Amino acid sequence: MTPDLLDQGAKRLQQHLQTKEQTQSSGGRGASYSRIHHAGELDVTHGRILYMEDVNVSFDGFKAINNLSLDIGLGELRCIIGPNGAGKTTMMDIITGKTKPQSGRVFFGSTIDLLSYSEPEIAKLGIGRKFQKPTVFEYLSVWENLELALKTDKGVGASIYFKLSAEQKNKLFEVIETIQLQEDLNRQAGNLSHGQKQWLEIGMLLMQDPKLLLLDEPVAGMTDQETERTAELFLSLKGKHSLMVVEHDMSFIKRISDVVTVLCDGSVLAQGTLDQVQADERVIEVYLGR
Repeated sequence: MTPDLLDQGAKRLQQHLQTKEQTQSSGGRGASYSRIHHAGELDVTHGRILYMEDVNVSFDGFKAINNLSLDIGLGELRCIIGPNGAGKTTMMDIITGKTKPQSGRVFFGSTIDLLSYSEPEIAKLGIGRKFQKPTVFEYLSVWENLELALKTDKGVGASIYFKLSAEQKNKLFEVIETIQLQEDLNRQAGNLSHGQKQWLEIGMLLMQDPKLLLLDEPVAGMTDQETERTAELFLSLKGKHSLMVVEHDMSFIKRISDVVTVLCDGSVLAQGTLDQVQADERVIEVYLGR
């Protein structure tokens, strides 16, 4: 479904709400109803936070993304699987502005054309990305890492005189509780386990108040216990944020997934529950094996 069609749906919804408002609030008399859209404002009226339609990317003649179309629901936790070279990383590069496609449409909500924005601008719009290898400030404490990640003015003057407000402190404690590092507040990040570093980086993303999180192989290298805690973390974020998780660990996917999208040769090969895609002969042939 294209953003244009979704916009038409929004107009029908507005007409319905207008009629309802006129009947209930105005006794059937005429009443105005309008929604003013501001540039860069996320519109998820239709319940979808990301749309990709007929997207194509080629590198030196290699078709990395081939007429890729998919959408992610508001508050959804979508899992993406597929063989190496399927286009998973390139897809996330497109969403975050690192790579510009040769053709196609990519929308954040139904009104924000992501192809018109740069990487930093897309991050500010509310899309956060975590790469496979954790990136934290190893010589700083857990608290200091999260404090640095706060969504604040990073200018020199503002940084010199910066002081945490009560609201910001509450935000920090809320995130620390979410990532379950309460006992490690003053611990140097470089001394954390691999799994704890992953959680800390996710916490740093959460400090930016993202609407959509892109997570690339988040449990690679984790112990079984860390993997289980990561599953619990992601399930706790579901609904509050939208998540796109690229992963190869099928047991982890089974633990967290509702909908699984299988990519192959730069396009969607199959989509459904994990059981459905695992039973798909095409998926078995190109990815899972027999």
